[in-house]
Amino acid sequence: MHIDLSLRTAIVTGSTAGIGRAIATGLARAGARVVVTGRSQARVDQAIAAIATDAPGAQLTGVAGDLGTAEGAARLIAQVPEADILVNNLGIFEPKGFFEIPDEDWLRFFEVNVLGGVRLARHYAQGMARRGWGRIQFVSSESAVQIPAEMVHYGTTKTAQLAVSRGLAETLAGTGVTVNAILPGPTRSEGVGAFFSKLATEQGTRLEEVERDFIRTHRPSSLIRRLATVEEVANLSVYLASEQASATTGAAVRVDGGVVRSVV
Repeated sequence: MHIDLSLRTAIVTGSTAGIGRAIATGLARAGARVVVTGRSQARVDQAIAAIATDAPGAQLTGVAGDLGTAEGAARLIAQVPEADILVNNLGIFEPKGFFEIPDEDWLRFFEVNVLGGVRLARHYAQGMARRGWGRIQFVSSESAVQIPAEMVHYGTTKTAQLAVSRGLAETLAGTGVTVNAILPGPTRSEGVGAFFSKLATEQGTRLEEVERDFIRTHRPSSLIRRLATVEEVANLSVYLASEQASATTGAAVRVDGGVVRSVV
């Protein structure tokens, strides 16, 4: 299968590192013009340089700003008013016990993880529908269907993304625009790697052992028995952005290593 996204413009939120950068790289390799986004211009510039190295000849631009806010979304829309592919990857997580999560954290997680994507989809989907083609993705998580006790607020926002994704797909029925959610499992992203590295230092053990212990203890249903790579998640995103995925919409597509124990 050859995926050709030339002449398509793709926006990937939170794409300066981790899954987001891997998706941006994959889309660039497929020929898309990719808009890299991040909080600071320095991070955006660094990501563009790294992607250009991994995808020679890539067409890359960048927009810096906090897309977890209405102001940040408006800034992106002003600089890039139209897009063919929107990957809502921006998200935050933080392990914290339910009784220690204050209202402010609940609101912050909803603002970034849910409204961040809603604002952009509300704008870009309308142009896609007028042109008769588009791809919108929400990078959710297996935590959306198996809420983790160690971060209920995170899991709740990931479930909300599934509802938004399906509802938007219903809204855009028959327009040529597909909307899907991607559900990664435990993935060796920059943020997860930093968290595990901190635990390894605190426990005086190796990073590899911390990762193995996490899978054994917290995700024992994993069938691959390891963390996924960001590239493995990105491969699914690139496919869903392609012409070949034209009949896949309104779906919650898992790339979770088999963590979710369900056949549907």
